[in-house]
Amino acid sequence: MAEHYDPETYPKQWNYLQSGTIIDEYMIERELAHGGFSSVYLARQVKDQIQVAIKEYLPRRLAHRTWNNVVVPNSDKTRVLFLRGRALFFEEAKVLAKLKHHNIVNVSNFFQANDTVYMVMDYDYGLTLDKIVKEKALDISESFIVTVFKQLLTGISIIHQQNMVHLDIKPGNILIRPENDPLLLDFGAIQKFPTTPKSHRAKVLTKGFSPVEQYSASGQLGPWTDIYAVGASIRACIEGKTPIPAPDRAANDKMIPATKAFSRKYPEYLLKAIDWAMEIEQQNRPQTTQELQQALSS
Repeated sequence: MAEHYDPETYPKQWNYLQSGTIIDEYMIERELAHGGFSSVYLARQVKDQIQVAIKEYLPRRLAHRTWNNVVVPNSDKTRVLFLRGRALFFEEAKVLAKLKHHNIVNVSNFFQANDTVYMVMDYDYGLTLDKIVKEKALDISESFIVTVFKQLLTGISIIHQQNMVHLDIKPGNILIRPENDPLLLDFGAIQKFPTTPKSHRAKVLTKGFSPVEQYSASGQLGPWTDIYAVGASIRACIEGKTPIPAPDRAANDKMIPATKAFSRKYPEYLLKAIDWAMEIEQQNRPQTTQELQQALSS
């Protein structure tokens, strides 16, 4: 039987690993970020003090951490979902450990501890693209966009070559390192394509960046799905806000084409590439990353 869990009396400090906690061969320094399914920590390898980022599977609506850091389901009802999610998280780690590319976050290790799973990644310095846009930290010029996204597409092509799609490409998941060098983060939504009923997983959707087929259980996912998200990410950079959600566009498309909206600031070839990538119907978009890369060449 799972122990009784009362969020009202639950100590908040147990929501995350405390500084100085040692797990496997790593010492936790501080929390970097957290979401609905996981937390990410800055840590150091005990043996050589090299900094790493560690992602811990902890879906807070399904499970919680006890006083001794063991992660347990909230109830017998959530146990099945927790165990399934944990298995998928472990599979994600195994997939990422094999995807080696300069523009994809590098997973160096993964292990089980505290009745959950941990993923160890290289720790890179930079700012996520959404923060750069929001804080106007860099000039979102033609040169910047082309440099960042052509490199990013090369990394994405490696994913597609493994018959997988990322499914959560957005400015918040793109880290910009020095010299405008992009790094694609957060592979929690990654799936194989083509999908089958047996491989169906819970949908991860980001309004404004996920295309229409991602909203449907019968939607055909493929490279074109990530390509829409790339186009939407570029548009978000130059417009300074999240694009209109795809289902709203499918019902009544009120989004002004980039070729009309931004013609005074950016060249036509770039704006045409955005509009092409963001076509509502998947068959009207570029079908490969190489096609979009070519379109981003003046």
